[in-house]
Amino acid sequence: MYWTLELASKLEDAPWPATKEELIDFGIRSGAPLEVIENLQEIEDEGESYDRIEDIWPDYPTKDDFFFHEDEY
Repeated sequence: MYWTLELASKLEDAPWPATKEELIDFGIRSGAPLEVIENLQEIEDEGESYDRIEDIWPDYPTKDDFFFHEDEY
């Protein structure tokens, strides 16, 4: 399983919180690339619900990771 920023961004609009099956369904319905669906299928699932993309890919960059301050513009 590998994630890139482009692949993970396909799940930003997912209906969080969501289970693995709901995320796969969302990916299929939204036309996400096959790699996204395959990555979701490879998640070791124990029936838990995921609250955000960081629960799936802990290295997902957040706004804090960029040196951009919205209040400056």
